[in-house]
Amino acid sequence: MATVAAEIIDVRKTFGPTVALDRVSLRAFTGEVHAIIGGNGSGKSTLAKVISGVLVPDQGQVSIFGKSATNPSESRALGISNVYQEVLVADECSVIDNLFLGADGLFSTAEPYDERYARAEKIMRELLGFDLDPETIVGELPLSIKQWITIARGMLTNPRVLILDESSAALDFEATQRLFRKMRELTAQGCAIFIVTHRIAELVQIADRATVLRDGVSVGTLNKEEITEEQILHLIAGPERESAHSTSKPVEKQADRPVLRANDMRVWPDTAAFDFNLYPGEVVGVTGLDGQGQADFVQSLAGIEPALGGSIHTVHHGVAEPIFDLHSARHNGIAYVSGDRKKEGIFPNLSIYENMCLSIYPEYSAGGPFKFVNRQKLDPIFEHETGNLATKMGDPGNLITSLSGGNQQKILIARSFAERPRVLVLNDPARGIDVGAKLDLYRNLRAFAARGNAVVFLSSEIEEFIDLCNRVLVFRGGVISSTFEPPFDPHVILNATFGRKLDAAMPGEDHHEERKVVEWRPRHEAGRPAARPVRMRPEINRRIAMNQSGFLLLAPDIPQGSIIPDRFSETNKRSPALEWEGVPEGTQSFALSITDPDLPPEFEFPRSFAHWLVYNIPGDARSLKEGASMTSAMPSGSQELNPDFVTFGIPGFGRGYGGPWPPDRAHRYIFTLYALKARTLDLPPDADLPAFAQAILPVTIDQTSFTATYGPAKAALPAA
Repeated sequence: MATVAAEIIDVRKTFGPTVALDRVSLRAFTGEVHAIIGGNGSGKSTLAKVISGVLVPDQGQVSIFGKSATNPSESRALGISNVYQEVLVADECSVIDNLFLGADGLFSTAEPYDERYARAEKIMRELLGFDLDPETIVGELPLSIKQWITIARGMLTNPRVLILDESSAALDFEATQRLFRKMRELTAQGCAIFIVTHRIAELVQIADRATVLRDGVSVGTLNKEEITEEQILHLIAGPERESAHSTSKPVEKQADRPVLRANDMRVWPDTAAFDFNLYPGEVVGVTGLDGQGQADFVQSLAGIEPALGGSIHTVHHGVAEPIFDLHSARHNGIAYVSGDRKKEGIFPNLSIYENMCLSIYPEYSAGGPFKFVNRQKLDPIFEHETGNLATKMGDPGNLITSLSGGNQQKILIARSFAERPRVLVLNDPARGIDVGAKLDLYRNLRAFAARGNAVVFLSSEIEEFIDLCNRVLVFRGGVISSTFEPPFDPHVILNATFGRKLDAAMPGEDHHEERKVVEWRPRHEAGRPAARPVRMRPEINRRIAMNQSGFLLLAPDIPQGSIIPDRFSETNKRSPALEWEGVPEGTQSFALSITDPDLPPEFEFPRSFAHWLVYNIPGDARSLKEGASMTSAMPSGSQELNPDFVTFGIPGFGRGYGGPWPPDRAHRYIFTLYALKARTLDLPPDADLPAFAQAILPVTIDQTSFTATYGPAKAALPAA
């Protein structure tokens, strides 16, 4: 029977005249995920800090396994670990140093370096889905990986209570699933996890119970079966907003002449060009897995970054004006809102009022050439725009950092509306804002589009598109891979982002469950066929800083993280089809490996098992056909080595592809393609994996990988 891990009784916390928490109570048990949810400024982060001992309540009791912590040091001693929304890393230090910050004494380390290195390597692989050298300097990594480092740091302490405060806000679907797997692993060991998040789909999936806060007061605790979107919306947003949401419908396209058009556009090198038209009255959703080109697309439309090819124009009164930078975009009526408010949004040293009105100061100035700020004209605009978004704030003269993160985001959105644009480009604008605030935003976007304007709305949360968008575009590999129109099925759109069959079951769903999917039919836009859904491809979900080239390896029949089909396994020895794109400049040839790092201990093998080793693949090749191994279908000049079946003397195998045959359980299979600056390599016919690696790594320009699983095998491995 689960024991009480944390108990909060009648906690009150104030900051001057502001009451952040008012008589809040909750109870969390070992082995459960307990969500803390509520609107912006409702006290969620304050409660998380009270639980972790960072803040001491003015009154009430906080008990962690029967004891109280009054500071972070005591909190750590009780087994509490807190992962904050802010990414707290030391950029000048390595990954391993960041992971173990605070773990050592002043003059001693808690464990040997080799042991620490292995732990760091293991947890980062589990969370990222690929290997990351723990000695990499953190400053060289993108923000998303820095976020994973802060999460891993909290988990490495083997916490009894783990607090995740908006830690998944910037993660895409697949990354969130990896986080959830790790959370379930921790709860199975008896850890109690508090998760603070605005993403309703996550709560429904992961939370065992949820405590709802409104204006610092606990308004209810929901059990697992009660955690539904309707219940959460009712408790957070209130019946008025809930009713408005249920009766709202997307606005409709108002004219056939676009307000913005992009012709022969490219956002990545070496990809197909595409066209895009945006019409008056439209709200067009844009989505895709992290790093598939959708962010590059919206930034190009807004003039933030130039497109790599083609042209972008706004059309007003029959006149087309080119967009080539931020100034021309703004001059022609395009406003942009970023979801990364700290890096690309707020001015932290300025007030709330200044942050909202700064961009329209020149338009509402007085005093001729002296350009005095005209508060008489600006005040009504400030009150109107912030009121429309129900922004919670004190004195407008306070610093913007005095607001909660969600209310800061509302100020940025209000600023964009105040500029009176014709086209609004939103780059994940609802990140970190609550359900009620999202409904206010959607209402404003509908009204904006109904006036003959248009919106491009990028989001990682597909649910945001329902009842809002006229179209949804899915990006994969730097191009629009699929286009959808209402009614939207989030499951189908999500499958399209993964490059899966539209009716495929997602991870964790019943693979035998039948889903009825409306058959896709081609649709024409301005005389051109719209993009159709891509055929099943693996999920390649990010281009990290070490791989800015976009070099990607794809297997049409083996999506990232999926199970390898039987026809490519065991005695079949039929190699899968492979494709690659985004080839680095200067590539003269390619090498390919498929390895298994999960050998049983009884094999007593000190390295990964090689299933396919190929080199001297010509530099102009971009694919291998299914079943090509050891046939004339292999590109001219390619050389194949023995798999490790030959090393072990297992009969029935020779040179070429040796399909997976895990004798004990499911194993991972790592597919890796190397782009080489050498045209040919000279390897002996009996070269093994170490010799292969020793030859190719010194001439590798870039490499790309994906992972799939298989096993246990359906038949016993033949004896040597």
